[in-house]
Amino acid sequence: MTRTLEADPVAPLGAALSEAAEVVRRGGLVAFPTETVYGLGANALSPEAVRAIFEAKGRPAANPIIVHIADRSDVARLTSRWPGVAERIARAFWPGPVTLVAPRSGQVPDVVTAGGETVALRMPAHPVAAALIQAAGVPIAAPSANRSARISPTTAAHVLSQLAGRIDLVLDGGACAAGIESTVIDTTTDPPTILRPGPVSAEELWNEAGVRSVAGSAAPGRPHRSPGAMARHYAPSARTIVTEASEACVYDEAAKGRPVAWLRFAREAEPKPGVLQLTMPDDANAYAAVLYARLHQAEAAGVEVIVISQPPSGSHWTAVLDRLSRASRA
Repeated sequence: MTRTLEADPVAPLGAALSEAAEVVRRGGLVAFPTETVYGLGANALSPEAVRAIFEAKGRPAANPIIVHIADRSDVARLTSRWPGVAERIARAFWPGPVTLVAPRSGQVPDVVTAGGETVALRMPAHPVAAALIQAAGVPIAAPSANRSARISPTTAAHVLSQLAGRIDLVLDGGACAAGIESTVIDTTTDPPTILRPGPVSAEELWNEAGVRSVAGSAAPGRPHRSPGAMARHYAPSARTIVTEASEACVYDEAAKGRPVAWLRFAREAEPKPGVLQLTMPDDANAYAAVLYARLHQAEAAGVEVIVISQPPSGSHWTAVLDRLSRASRA
């Protein structure tokens, strides 16, 4: 049975945090909020605990897991070398939604890195996440708290919809602010490479450290350097279509008698009754903040098809477009 405990997102202290930290220390699994999405956490230094994450999620062994820290001093024991560019990015964006890939140390279990020679590190800014890591006294390995390749969770209810009965505890700290996963940067390349776009944009990273273009999807079956590199990821169970001709697509699918949800911009025409209409913001950051929540809402409604109006192609939309591309891939 999975228990849920409330954690004050402003001042996360008390019995809930103490209990969650104890679960982590004894090798259990705790879902907790970060500023991006809810993570599924375990003691990053325990191979058995991390393997339990893979089992609960049905996660492919080639997909590494981000290690979350609350103190910069943990970098020294988790990496064998900390590149100067990693330090510059960390000073600019930690704590925050940026993950840095660097050469691993011998203290990091193989299961965390998918057998690779690098480790992905992040210092989350969410008070509950930071307090949990500090209280547990160990770095916490944590991918998103969902079944593998499915929609990431931004509320405790989303976590329970996929992982109830599979994990020990959920810390409910409310909805996540950013709504999509962290930006991942490989600091072992020269110049560093964005492996996964996220809330911190390429422009911001370029200004700080000369980070270059986004990498493509990882090859199937091979160890990845970053989580979220699979071609199909963040995906609803319903068939998902991203198109500029969204109104026509909605009418076509509805005419076939299929329950349809439409993630549409407010400026677009409304379809006929019976279609679940979910209005999306015009701002890229606001869109990202609600995207997964809207997809969860559509999925909970039992629709067979989700039609998504094509967002703009500007650089601010890169992370959103990445998630939509993977979610709609067959």
